[in-house]
Amino acid sequence: MSTLRRLFVGFNAVVAVAVGLLALAAPATLLAGKGVALPNDAAQVWVREVGVMILGLGVTLWLVRRHASSATLRALFAGAAVVHFGMLPIELMAHARGTIPALSSVVPNSILHACMAAGFAWLAFDLGLDARRRALESVDD
Repeated sequence: MSTLRRLFVGFNAVVAVAVGLLALAAPATLLAGKGVALPNDAAQVWVREVGVMILGLGVTLWLVRRHASSATLRALFAGAAVVHFGMLPIELMAHARGTIPALSSVVPNSILHACMAAGFAWLAFDLGLDARRRALESVDD
């Protein structure tokens, strides 16, 4: 396990825990940073539910940041890449439609999601390459 992988996963874990806790504890504050006011109680519940899922991903990433390479870790990284690739266009489309007026929050989030998505995709791909190399080495023995 590389130090870079451990640091990348640890950084992502800390960010996810912080965002998840903010969404859970103060959904109105989270949305106000995007220039959006909570329209109703249902939206507040939904932001909190999403906060729990982000918090859960962050805790999971923190717990596996030092794990050895495995098929399970590869699956987790692939799933995290899907989460970030999936989240990337959502705020961009919301800004284009005027739902999120604050471009100042959309741009940093989009950059962060793009970097995290690419990083997790690379980690999943790299773990797949490691598994293939190990399989080939065991055949040669």
